[in-house]
Amino acid sequence: MQIHSDSEFHHSRDRREQGLQNLLDRLVKTMQRDQLVRQTTNQLRESLQVDRVVLYYFYGQWQGQVTFESLSSKEFSILGSTGPDDCFNNEYAGLYLGGRVRAIADIQLEPIQPCHRDFLSNMQVRANLVVPILIKRGLWGLLVAHHCQSPHHWSPLDIEMMQTGAQTLATDRNILES
Repeated sequence: MQIHSDSEFHHSRDRREQGLQNLLDRLVKTMQRDQLVRQTTNQLRESLQVDRVVLYYFYGQWQGQVTFESLSSKEFSILGSTGPDDCFNNEYAGLYLGGRVRAIADIQLEPIQPCHRDFLSNMQVRANLVVPILIKRGLWGLLVAHHCQSPHHWSPLDIEMMQTGAQTLATDRNILES
């Protein structure tokens, strides 16, 4: 039987308590970040009067997925969608890294790549507005508004609201640390 000194016992307990505190701190930051994203996407969907606003988060080099969505109806859910690898390549990534905002009033009339049109059609998208979420490290994600039921003209105010939402996310300390 091994006997531990009192100081070894306290040191071990202190390490466990510190580990638990670190875990709790990360959990609180994640919950705060998620709440901000949820509020932002909900407010944008309501203000823009569209069917869906999503956060497309990049977890790797131009690889990502829809991690949050605000919906007018659950039939429009695309949560977890990853997007076609061949359509979002370095060229498009470079454009969004440069701050590109892309507004398409009607995907059926817009001159876009066939794979892009097919991808959007498969997600029931008829109109699309995409704004990058840029942080110091680069492109963190895309804030995307979709109207599914009909074409949708994106006004300068619509674009400004989306950019403000993206900027709000890009400057949040919990996002910057994630």
